[in-house]
Amino acid sequence: MTPPETHPSHPTDQSVHTDAEVDAWSDEELEEEPVFQTDESSALIGSVIVHLVIILALALAPLHEIIDEEAVVLVSPPTTELTEEIKIVEDVTYDEPADEVGAASETETAMAEASAQDFSEIPVITNPIEMEKSDFADIMVTEVFQPSTAQFDRLTQRTGKTGVQTAGAVGAVDRLSFEILQSLEERKTLVVWLFDQSGSLHRQRQQIRDRFDRIYTEVGIANPEIDRAKQKRGLMDHDAPLLTSIIGFGGQQPMLFTDPPTQDIEEIKTILDDIEVDTSGVENVFTAVKTACDKYKTLRKSRGGNGPQRNVMFVVVTDERGDDDNQLEPAIDACRRSGIPVHVIGVPAPFGRKHTFVKYVDPDPKFDQSPQFAQVDQGPESLIPEYVQVGFTADFKDEKPIDSGFGPYALTRLCYETNGIFFAVHPNRAMNRTVSRRELSPFASELTRFFDAEVMKPYRPDYLSPGDYRARVEASPLRRALVTAANQSKPVQGIGRPRTRFVQTDVARLAGELTIAQQGAAKLEPTLQRLAQILEPGMKLRDAEESPRWRAGYDLAMGRVLAQKVRTETYNAMLAKAKRGMTFEKEKNNTWLLKPADEISVGSKWEREAKKASDLLNNVVSEHDGTPWAYLAQQELAVPIGWKWEETFTDLTPRPNRPAGNNNNNNPPQDDKKRMLKKAPKRPVPKL
Repeated sequence: MTPPETHPSHPTDQSVHTDAEVDAWSDEELEEEPVFQTDESSALIGSVIVHLVIILALALAPLHEIIDEEAVVLVSPPTTELTEEIKIVEDVTYDEPADEVGAASETETAMAEASAQDFSEIPVITNPIEMEKSDFADIMVTEVFQPSTAQFDRLTQRTGKTGVQTAGAVGAVDRLSFEILQSLEERKTLVVWLFDQSGSLHRQRQQIRDRFDRIYTEVGIANPEIDRAKQKRGLMDHDAPLLTSIIGFGGQQPMLFTDPPTQDIEEIKTILDDIEVDTSGVENVFTAVKTACDKYKTLRKSRGGNGPQRNVMFVVVTDERGDDDNQLEPAIDACRRSGIPVHVIGVPAPFGRKHTFVKYVDPDPKFDQSPQFAQVDQGPESLIPEYVQVGFTADFKDEKPIDSGFGPYALTRLCYETNGIFFAVHPNRAMNRTVSRRELSPFASELTRFFDAEVMKPYRPDYLSPGDYRARVEASPLRRALVTAANQSKPVQGIGRPRTRFVQTDVARLAGELTIAQQGAAKLEPTLQRLAQILEPGMKLRDAEESPRWRAGYDLAMGRVLAQKVRTETYNAMLAKAKRGMTFEKEKNNTWLLKPADEISVGSKWEREAKKASDLLNNVVSEHDGTPWAYLAQQELAVPIGWKWEETFTDLTPRPNRPAGNNNNNNPPQDDKKRMLKKAPKRPVPKL
């Protein structure tokens, strides 16, 4: 049976079948509609016609050019003048009084400082531009470019200057005249002068007293009109632009000499002439500042939304650090709350020390005028000492005091926190050389070396509250080690003029003399070893310390302690070596000399420590040039760390006795008349 015939399916058959199921368009739907019969075309044509009509209307309107017959066209050729380069002075030292103040002074713009809320180190002042008066308008060019001035009663996030150096109080007063002038431009001002009544400040008080005429003249009040009626009734003259108050302080309660404040210059001079000298030797300066703030803080309160009644500023004049630093924080808080800046005409603090000496000359010419040196408290420049006192000899006084570059910590911080200025006054300030005692002016502190303020800026101490300071020290092993070493019970003393000459008459006697010489070094070794152990933890963090002051302090301390340690221990070891016996190379010689040398011949351990000390000290010299740390490191490097034995000959032959008689050396006759002259009586130095 034959199967039915089959035909294979084709793809085209399937597609045709699918198309057949789609609805086809009719012929009417596919016929095109005329263009001009559509709604869109009609709207387009209408819009074009309307716009053409508007354009034609505007084209037919008459056009007239308005000409201002009074207009003037100025044509100026391009300027060919050369512009002079202006060099900005970063800082100014006021050594001599200026004839004028502020921008009118000889120092011009350098006398002015920017007074924006964030304190600027670069002085900025606008230059007045002279222009002819216009008939059309007043052109206020200087008003347009007037610098912004911070409100006087806003001291938040604003700090004062801490290292302004001057050779005399007069230069500081001239600089303060500019501050007074700035204050007067804002509102009426009261300046409160707080004078240390100690005898050592006698001459500075007189210098400032003679300068008060100049102050009033420079601020534009040469002859102030005094309301005598109010003066007699003891009332403050609220119309006076500038008033002055005088307060004295010493060991007792502060004394107010002007109540109410005055603008009578002669009265001010008389008060300063009559201030009694305080002989207690105590200066309660911070108590005086707090008392003055409580007295005049009402002048800083806003009255009816018009701001404070007056600006108030304090000027402290003292040559010591103050004995009541427990009142520093209350004084800062009170002045900041009332917006009262505190300026201090003070003295530079000795580097790393609490005390120095003042050249005292009796202020009364009826008494002996020969100089005497008395100890005064003028330091240190930091909250607590950060300098490890390692003397070059047994007596630490032989290491002369040097300038720290800053004022005493508490007074300088008072200025820093209240937006004031600390003036470090020293009449014998000289750079790059040693100042001898003979050069010192009367009442000047003994500082043998001074350092440039610009160089010292990065080395400013940490002006923090005691709590914040100690917290930062505790957070850093390097700082903690340095402060701990620096505040040992007493200064470390090096080998005090060690014996270095030994005559060998017999071996037993030489051994006994060597043993006695070893005793001094043996007593010193434990102290130096303990200091090295205290400082050692900071070595690992030297590179991580960001403060140049702390790095310099640590490297100097560790370098000097290691140098003294090696110098002392190798001295002891060299004497021990000699006791074991040494032979002279020359038969004639009979004496051993122990001389400083760079070589270490008694142990590799000391060689490594000596190299470490030299590396640290050389690092201080290279990285901190021009600072007290570099100066002391150079002195330490000048003394070799090791020792070496040398031999020589000593003549032991007894010298013959000289015959009795004067050998025709007749003394010249004494000047009996001169000897009989009555000398001026000499008074003891009072407590300063």
